[in-house]
Amino acid sequence: MFSIIQAAGWPIWPLLLCSVVALALIIERLSSLRASRILPPRLLDDVMNVSAQQLPAPDMVDRLAENSLLGEVLAAGLRAVTAEPQMPEGKLRMVFEFAGRRAVHQLERYMNTLGTIATAAPLLGLMGTVVGMIEIFGSQTPGGGNPAQLAHGISIALYNTAFGLMIAIPSLMFYRYFRGKIEEYVLELEAAADRLLGQLRRYTA
Repeated sequence: MFSIIQAAGWPIWPLLLCSVVALALIIERLSSLRASRILPPRLLDDVMNVSAQQLPAPDMVDRLAENSLLGEVLAAGLRAVTAEPQMPEGKLRMVFEFAGRRAVHQLERYMNTLGTIATAAPLLGLMGTVVGMIEIFGSQTPGGGNPAQLAHGISIALYNTAFGLMIAIPSLMFYRYFRGKIEEYVLELEAAADRLLGQLRRYTA
């Protein structure tokens, strides 16, 4: 491995850094975007059952907010109605919308960084290719070529191009995969908030 890094030259170091960061972000997102941490099964039904007759106690709402991202959104609405009885429905809807925006922000955490790596890695590989081409042209002199410098230039060009693609392709695949999951979660969060809002109308003006 170290011999490959030596053959690839200095342009490989930014690509190695990108690979480490991309791997860390992919692992973090795989852990954070699990359904159990975003939309636990039966959580919405339990909240609907508890709030059907009366609003839950504040400590129960606090536990709900700590449960998951869905719990945070639902708890925001319950807290708003508890703090302001007979709250207008339009104001309560705004509370849910604001909580939903916070939830989306958490879901999209690090996504811009992963997308940037997927876009920048091929460009960094191309930069390595250009550096390799410069080495190749530099090996040609009027008195003849320098075989060692020529081989080194070819190594820089090929290794960096390949490494850039090896980083960009999986990064882009995971970026698209996470984007799809986030869109699904957002739709389900919106549906859950709308369902609870319909039940909380009895407590609004």
